[in-house]
Amino acid sequence: MRARNDSLMEIYDTLNTYFGDLHWWPGDTPFEIIVGAILTQNTAWRNVEKAISTLKSEECLYPGVILKIEEKKLADLIRPAGYYNIKTRRLKSFIRFLYDEYNGDLDSMFEEDLWILRGKLLTVKGIGDETADSILLYAGKKPVFVIDAYTRRILLRHNSIHADATYTEIQNLFMKNLPQSVPLYNQFHALLVNTGKFFCTGNPRCNECPLSMTQ
Repeated sequence: MRARNDSLMEIYDTLNTYFGDLHWWPGDTPFEIIVGAILTQNTAWRNVEKAISTLKSEECLYPGVILKIEEKKLADLIRPAGYYNIKTRRLKSFIRFLYDEYNGDLDSMFEEDLWILRGKLLTVKGIGDETADSILLYAGKKPVFVIDAYTRRILLRHNSIHADATYTEIQNLFMKNLPQSVPLYNQFHALLVNTGKFFCTGNPRCNECPLSMTQ
């Protein structure tokens, strides 16, 4: 790993100046954020918003309701998010975990030590590193940096990581070289996502990218 504290903060400052405060992750409650983190796997956020809107309109966006609702009905409600049968099982798995471990209480769950809770979340079927960290950072306000495909692509193109860098290696790059700060991790990740969406795409628009100023 080659990026240092000063280079990471230079990236942050440049993107923050360009994009401003992004107020990510959208969601009215921690539980809504968790549901969004699970539903957003392999789909665009606009599709997740449709599914969440449907859950809200049917008054189903509560742990106790999702625990009891039939899988077929839940799948129909989240259909816009794609892979709805798989995601139904994943939502159910998380809810069962929440009730088995914390009696259905999100506050109790988030009182758990960060790394102990992270380890437990990774045992839930369908929850991997990125989803677990999204839940911890955005819903639980825990200081853990989320790594996604956009972040990997940007760092790779800026020669800050090697091609076979693991999720943990990239995460450590941020967490060992930046202050432990939930607002910083939140905004930094959102800035990288926006940069990946608008500039560092499959066919990169490097000449227009605000990060071109850092080179």
